[in-house]
Amino acid sequence: MAAGAAAGMVLESWDFSNTVDLIKTIPQDLFAELCEQIIQYLQCQISGVDTLELCERLQAAGVEMVASDLAKVVNAISFVFSTAAKKPLSSEELSTRLGNAVGTLPKEAIQVIRHVWNERGKSVSVSEDAKNVAAVGQLIDFQWKLGMAVSSDSYKSLKSPYITMTIKMADVMGHVTTKTFEMTVPQFQNFYCQFKEIAAVLETV
Repeated sequence: MAAGAAAGMVLESWDFSNTVDLIKTIPQDLFAELCEQIIQYLQCQISGVDTLELCERLQAAGVEMVASDLAKVVNAISFVFSTAAKKPLSSEELSTRLGNAVGTLPKEAIQVIRHVWNERGKSVSVSEDAKNVAAVGQLIDFQWKLGMAVSSDSYKSLKSPYITMTIKMADVMGHVTTKTFEMTVPQFQNFYCQFKEIAAVLETV
């Protein structure tokens, strides 16, 4: 009996040892916004958490953090909210468990998490099942622009037109990344034809 209880304690504990130092560097207002974005993602209201944009704002506030480190924070807080939704936990129970967790979070961070969960937690528990079903990456934004080659190893002659493609994607964890690449005009035309074929197929589904 005692062994079973101990196993339950281990399963229900949270280990913040890898992220607590990162969270300590995040100003309280930006951490609150991060938590809000995570909640919105779990509610399927947004496609993902824009870690690149938040990193830029952190750096503007004098905090040195890269997107990969902020992604670790997003993973940790997402896990907390998801677990709290599945239990489900009240805001008081959540803050108590956070206070007892391995690698205890700063008091200010726990207060932010508790406040956000108290305000928005119920809606997460309603939409969590839908979130689990839709565990696939999503295309958020797609842009292109026409340019003229001035110097390039990819084109036979200068002053050749090219297309710059910018794609913003959210992965299954909600992290938003932006990819930019270039195409020649014939490559872009072929790409466009393939998209038209995909659209035609989707219309029959």
